[in-house]
Amino acid sequence: MIATVATARRVLHQLRHDPRSAGLLVLMPSVLLALFHWVYAEQPWVFERVGPQMLGLFPFILMFLITSVTMVRERLSGTLERLLTTPLARGELIGGYALGFGLVAVVQAAVSSAVAIWLLDLGVDRPWEALLFAFVGSAVGIALGLLTSAFARTEFQAVQFMPLTTFPQLLVCGLLVPVDRMPEPLQWFATVLPLTYVTDAFGSLALGEGFAERVGDLLVLSAFAVAALSVASLTLRRRTP
Repeated sequence: MIATVATARRVLHQLRHDPRSAGLLVLMPSVLLALFHWVYAEQPWVFERVGPQMLGLFPFILMFLITSVTMVRERLSGTLERLLTTPLARGELIGGYALGFGLVAVVQAAVSSAVAIWLLDLGVDRPWEALLFAFVGSAVGIALGLLTSAFARTEFQAVQFMPLTTFPQLLVCGLLVPVDRMPEPLQWFATVLPLTYVTDAFGSLALGEGFAERVGDLLVLSAFAVAALSVASLTLRRRTP
């Protein structure tokens, strides 16, 4: 646990000395939400319908991208190789990165939720639930970013994983067409993708349904994050060949 915390502190220290990346992580989801709101200023019902889902999707995508690129950069620079010559276990290393970026995700979720609800008038009755699911969406993005980074040899390849892992989810998660109206094979496909549950949770929240309706989404997303982190710790390589 001490090693995990120390790794998280190192990640946060790096971000503190990289204000552009820190600002991108914390503020970009809010900027994208504001832009989306502005685009549909003459059609406010569009933002009311899709805006809540965007509060979960933007942080997921951004954290996935930043985390995967960061891990590949750490490997290419030799940092991971040096760390893994110490008694630090792979699981502790992955846990430290997840904890460090997770703390950033808390701030990101708080800022984006506050902007969406109080500045953009997003129709969410329980702000704490919006904060919770925005954070969970970010956490899943972090976990998948750490996992996919093991298969990328360069930072550019890490970026290329985003269309492969994210765009199909955007198409079948229920954002464009409700999942239950899709062909049955696509419904099966959607059930194994985390963005489906992010979209479902925020859609339910926007409709004012009780928290019990979202417990299943929360559990599934938490399981996705834990499973991705577990596999990431097993596939972590010391260096890129």
